[in-house]
Amino acid sequence: MKKLILTISLLIPYVFPIVITAQTGLSTQRAMVVSAREEASKIGVEIMKKGGNAFDAMVATELALAVAYPYAGNLGGGGFMVYRKANGEIGSLDYREKAPLAASKNMFLDEKGNVIKGKSTETPLAIGVPGTIAGVFAVHRKLGSLPIEEILKPVIALAERGVIVTKNQENQLNNCHDAIIKANGSSSLFSKIFKENDTLKYPALAATLKRISKNGRDEFYKGETAQILVHYLQQKGAIITLEDLAKYEAKWRTPITFTYKNLKIISMPPPSSGGICLAEILKMIEPFDIAKMGHNSPKAIQVIVEAERRAYADRSVYLGDPDFVKIPVKELISKKYLKQRMANFSFDKASLSSEIKEGKVKYIESTETTHYSIVDQFGNAVAATTTLNDGFGSKYYCDELGFFLNNEMDDFSSKPGEPNMFGLIGNQGNSIAPEKRMLSSMTPTIVEKKGKLFMVVGTPGGSTIITSVLQTILNVSQFKMSMQEAVNAPRFHHQWLPDVITFEPDTFGAKTFETLKGKGYIINEKTTPVIGKVDAILVLHNGKLEGGADKRGDDTAVGF
Repeated sequence: MKKLILTISLLIPYVFPIVITAQTGLSTQRAMVVSAREEASKIGVEIMKKGGNAFDAMVATELALAVAYPYAGNLGGGGFMVYRKANGEIGSLDYREKAPLAASKNMFLDEKGNVIKGKSTETPLAIGVPGTIAGVFAVHRKLGSLPIEEILKPVIALAERGVIVTKNQENQLNNCHDAIIKANGSSSLFSKIFKENDTLKYPALAATLKRISKNGRDEFYKGETAQILVHYLQQKGAIITLEDLAKYEAKWRTPITFTYKNLKIISMPPPSSGGICLAEILKMIEPFDIAKMGHNSPKAIQVIVEAERRAYADRSVYLGDPDFVKIPVKELISKKYLKQRMANFSFDKASLSSEIKEGKVKYIESTETTHYSIVDQFGNAVAATTTLNDGFGSKYYCDELGFFLNNEMDDFSSKPGEPNMFGLIGNQGNSIAPEKRMLSSMTPTIVEKKGKLFMVVGTPGGSTIITSVLQTILNVSQFKMSMQEAVNAPRFHHQWLPDVITFEPDTFGAKTFETLKGKGYIINEKTTPVIGKVDAILVLHNGKLEGGADKRGDDTAVGF
């Protein structure tokens, strides 16, 4: 078995080696959870072993990640979920954070109209109204089977027992240590130094979860927990009120569905840009035989990059919260429109992002993150991506409740044409307004083949989420990789602006770069984040499940 040592530099400035092995992932007969931490995957599986379904397991896994993986797992953030029931019924849930009622379009600008650096990421004004608890309760009410008390029991026990700190977690905490102290002072739980193999216990979070278990969703949005949270936030200078919490609702939405060759893709609609961008890219590359070109060959990279460039240009102009802006969904993913978008592509030379604008359509209709994939013993599937935005979100940690708060307000366009923390350019469609949901790149996705469940896939990674999901689907469907090989494979990314292709370092040959540079492509392989940490499940031809858990993190597949 070949092993490659791959050095990856995270969004944070430490570098560590990981070993990537070409292999098949965990294979199980009936059910599986793949998530960022083994503890969360195990709890999700435990719930299914008790007779619970994928939706019960989703509630358990989501909240277990708030305990085991506070870097992104959360009660103080939000997310998106796409599901497919065993009978083929599909749906999606939007539990994305919202702007508070007191938010305003220019709240992050100075008197001259310039963006105030750090105001949308590092201050209490960066915090959006959290949606996670509303999300898991909406899922449980509609699709769950076990009592919520039974689902939360192992999560509460995990918070009380504590979680062993991994090397990756030690690095995350060290890197954010100064920012956490700046936000919370020196006596906060996470102001202490934690080392690998230390046990991190969460008595305050356990108490919060016990109240939620007893009193339900309203405990978080109207009860004692809401009052403690708002008191904490307002002391810090945030603008979230009890009215903001009381008014929050998760929203069921119709997924984006489209075909790519012999696959049917089911993905997240706006206010996530994931489904539409994924559809645009896959449909733009569909006329090309990328399998024949070869995996990560210069030609295949060219085709994918040029499609990404055009899709991200459209993203910046047309996408936002569909409750606030009109989005031409059908037109953006129509064959005719996408054929026009690629009409000026040439294998001879790179397109320039400065010359690629949004396409012309007629309106006819309306950082850190973590993803987990679930398939249950009944054939139901869940793809869910949840986030605080940056690592540990805004860094504000409510010690009395035991969780971090998001800095999701940065995902709005503070000013049209100005990049956010991921370098994504936004426009009026994603400007700030009270109760509006900010645009996201989260792309929880389910793939069908011949009418049957084929793949459950998703990833964290800010602006690289869409391109990581894309490459994972292509790796399995076009390059015939196992699920684990598809997840392990080196990735690259282009997002229109800045006009560079980012490669995972030390994973692509000099000859590939020479070929691409010769055609005018600008290469960035030095200062790169991890390009996705994909957690996915593949249904094999014999009906078994294969997990792909990303070795770029502590991600683990568990099943039975």
